[in-house]
Amino acid sequence: MSAPSPSPATQATNKVFTRVDLDGHALPPSPAPSSPLSGRRRYALATELVHTETKDQYGASSIPIYQSATFKQTSANGGNEYDYTRSGNPTRTHLERHLAKIMNATRCLAVGSGMGALDVITRLLKPGDEVIAGDDLYGGTHRLLTYLKNNQGIVVYHVDTTNPDRVREVLSDKTAMVLLETPTNPLIKIVDIPTIARATHEASSKALVVVDNTMLSPLLANPLDFGADIVYESGTKYLSGHHDIMAGVIACNDPMLADKMYFTINATGCGLSPNDSFLLMRGVKTLAIRMEKQQANAQQIAEFLESHGFRVRYPGLKSHPQYDLHWSMARGAGAVLSFETGDVALSERIVESTRLWSISVSFGCVNSLISMPCRMSHASIDAKTRAERQMPEDLIRLCVGIEDVNDLIDDLSRAVSALTLQAAASLLPKATI
Repeated sequence: MSAPSPSPATQATNKVFTRVDLDGHALPPSPAPSSPLSGRRRYALATELVHTETKDQYGASSIPIYQSATFKQTSANGGNEYDYTRSGNPTRTHLERHLAKIMNATRCLAVGSGMGALDVITRLLKPGDEVIAGDDLYGGTHRLLTYLKNNQGIVVYHVDTTNPDRVREVLSDKTAMVLLETPTNPLIKIVDIPTIARATHEASSKALVVVDNTMLSPLLANPLDFGADIVYESGTKYLSGHHDIMAGVIACNDPMLADKMYFTINATGCGLSPNDSFLLMRGVKTLAIRMEKQQANAQQIAEFLESHGFRVRYPGLKSHPQYDLHWSMARGAGAVLSFETGDVALSERIVESTRLWSISVSFGCVNSLISMPCRMSHASIDAKTRAERQMPEDLIRLCVGIEDVNDLIDDLSRAVSALTLQAAASLLPKATI
């Protein structure tokens, strides 16, 4: 009996790419063959972030930008490693190899944005498939899932994923994907990845556990080590660190799964551009020093706010109800926190009164950002749904940068003090002429 014909995805990758990485390790066909998890010396993560492996013909210590759409072939049949940048580019390959190493994956794929990464992942679904997702999600994720539900025949369940029992209640043999975020955004709730991953795989061998690890980055957590099948991140955030590019990364260990997602990337042309791949590679090298400073600042700011009576949500505080669970999976608390003032108008005035904290969506940048999620990043979730999910309208989210922490705290203090003085002045009797 003859062997089955290779899939279109396998044919495409075999046509363009080799099966051997730069170190000579035999690996599955891939546009970004990465170093295997075994057979190589592992350094501390801070070292791995900076140390790169390249055999550039001129010995460039920083991989060049191959700003070329096409590559010349040596025969009429083609077959060279690269032929068209939509299918693969040396700069993107170098980035993907490096990301796979630090994400503890055998394969990583880079695309044009974090939502682009989730779009590639959800194209694994087909009509009738069921997806279980959290009830505290990034607004863009909620928007995409709503579209899939209304237009593609995907069944979506939003449950409290911080309670594994709520997930178990809707797991079935129709479950195709469980989509998790931890910490959640913006309520900073913690999800038990190992427990949910085990329950999901027991319920259905075909179900995929997908984790958005943007909030922590590979420096602080590696969800693939805890049972996740696919991990994705917005490279726009901590991986880049400067909010000067858009990027998304996808990591997994199953070669067949990776080939399916690569097929989508090649077919749709959403792979990360050479120039942005270069910038993301440059940003990744400083991830450790940036994140260490940012989360150290975040810890002090969280303690300051809590000491002044605000309800603060941050996994670095022992008052967080899931403190122990978070630290069983992560190596740090991250640099995003949120707090409540008890009054929407007061929150608005605080946000508008700060000087060092820029009012902006997103997070992960070296400069500090402040926002009210219900007015900005999560405004695409309607007010009724926000209320059902107990998302406080007065919630303020802080995305802490690398500035001097005393200046950041002083700026927040001045904003609150100014409002206190204004409130006191409004109670004084009006002057009469």
